Amino acid sequence: MPSVPAGLAERKRPPPGAHRRAPDRTRRLVTGVCTAVLGRLAGFVVPIVLVPVTLPYLGTDLYGLWMAVAALAGMAAFADLGLGSGLMTKLAPCQAAGDHELARRYVSSAYLALSLLAVTLCGALWLLADAVPWASLFNATGQVAPGQARAIALICLTAFVLNVPLSLIVRVQYAYQQVGRSNLWQAGAGLVGLLVVLGIVRAGLPPVAIIAASAAAPLLVNLVNSLWFFWRDGSRIRPRLRCVDPRAARELLSLSGLFFVVTVVTSVATSVDTLIVAHALGLSAVAAYVVPAKLLGQLGQLVVLVNVPLWPANGDALARGQLAWVRRITRRMTVVSVLATLLPTVVLAVAGERILDAWLPVPIGGDPWLLAGLGAWWVVQAALSPRFMVQNAAGVVTPQLVGWAAFAVLSLVGKWYAASWFGLRAVPWVAVAGFALAVVPAALYGYRKALRRAARPAPEWRSDGQLVG
Repeated sequence: MPSVPAGLAERKRPPPGAHRRAPDRTRRLVTGVCTAVLGRLAGFVVPIVLVPVTLPYLGTDLYGLWMAVAALAGMAAFADLGLGSGLMTKLAPCQAAGDHELARRYVSSAYLALSLLAVTLCGALWLLADAVPWASLFNATGQVAPGQARAIALICLTAFVLNVPLSLIVRVQYAYQQVGRSNLWQAGAGLVGLLVVLGIVRAGLPPVAIIAASAAAPLLVNLVNSLWFFWRDGSRIRPRLRCVDPRAARELLSLSGLFFVVTVVTSVATSVDTLIVAHALGLSAVAAYVVPAKLLGQLGQLVVLVNVPLWPANGDALARGQLAWVRRITRRMTVVSVLATLLPTVVLAVAGERILDAWLPVPIGGDPWLLAGLGAWWVVQAALSPRFMVQNAAGVVTPQLVGWAAFAVLSLVGKWYAASWFGLRAVPWVAVAGFALAVVPAALYGYRKALRRAARPAPEWRSDGQLVG
C-alpha cells in the first residue's frame, strides 16, 4: 500500500468517504449560537439576583475585597498559555478524519502541560502566601482582618488556577461539535453557584462560605462535565499519561504560543484607552469615557458569542475540503454580526444621552459622536470576526499577529494625540481608522491564505480503505 502523505503522518486511515461526509454542522452551529446567547442571559440574571443578597450579607468591605480578588484572577486569563485555542484548532481535523489516536495524544499532552502548570502555580501561591501583604495589596487595611484577606485571596486564586486545566473540556467539546451541550454546562455552573449561595445565606453560614462556594462552582461543574464527556462520548480520546506524545506536545505548544501572543497583543492594544484618556484629558474625563465604553462593550460580548462556534465548525469543514460551505457561512455570519452590532449602535448614537441620563444618578453626558465611535469600533470587529474564525480553524495565526501588532503601535500613538487635540470623542474613531489600516488587510490576507491551504488536494480512499495513487 502506498505510504500516507506527510500531511497525514501519524494519523489513522479515515473510514471510506470520511473526507466527503459532512455532518449537519449548520444545525449544530445554530444550536451553539442560540445556547451561547441563552447562557449569556443566564450570566446576566445570576449577578442581578446575587448582588442584592450577597452585598448586605458580606458588607461593603468584604464584598469589595472579593470583587478585587476576582478582578486579579481575571487579569490572569492568559494562564492557559493559548493551549485551549491551540487544542481546539488541532482537534477539529482529527474529529473530521475520525483519528482518535492522534486526538488522544493532543488531549493527553495538553492536560498534562496545564496540570503541571496548575500544580506549580498553586505550590508557589501557597508557599508565598504568608509573605504577601494581602490586605495592603487590595487596600483593605483596617477594614478587613489580614487573616480574612489572606483566606479569601487563597480561596479565589487557588480555585482559578485549578480550573485552568479543567476548563479545557470546553475547548474539547467545541472541537467535537458539542457547542450547545458545552454552553449548557457553563450556564449550569452559574446556576449551581446561585443556588448554593442562596442556601448558604438561608442557613446563616459564615460569609467566607459564600466566596468559597462561588469560586468552587465553576471548577466542580467543569470536573463533572469532564468526567461525563470522557467516560461517555469522548471515551476514545480520554487523556492517559502513556498517550502523552512529545511530538504532539511540540506541535501544540508551537501553535498555542502564537495564539497566546496574539491574545496578549490584542488585549494590550484594546485595553489602554482608559490610561490614555486619564493622562491626556485628566481623571474627570475617565468616567465619561468608561461608562459608555462598558455599555457598548456588551456588543463585543455578543460578537464573541455569535462567532466562536464558527471556529470548530470551520475546522471540520476545512478538514473535509468543503470550502463552499466555509465561504457561504462566513458571508452569512458577517451579515448577522454586523447587523447585531450596527442596530444597537444606531439606537445608542441617537438616544444614548437620554438613556444614560435616565440610567445613572450622576450625569456624565452622552456625546453622540463618542457613542457612535464606540459602536463603530465593534461593528468593524464584527465584520471581520467570521474571517478570523476561519484563520483560527486553519491555524493561520501569523497574519493576525502582524495586523494587531501594527494596530497597537498606530492606535497607541494616534489615540494620545487625538485625545489631546480633538477631545474624548476622537479616541474610538482613531481605533476604527487604525483597525482599517492595519488589521483589515492582514485579516483578508489571512482568510485567503487559510482557504488556499485547505484547497490543497486531499488524499482519496478506495472503498476497501486503500489510499488511491
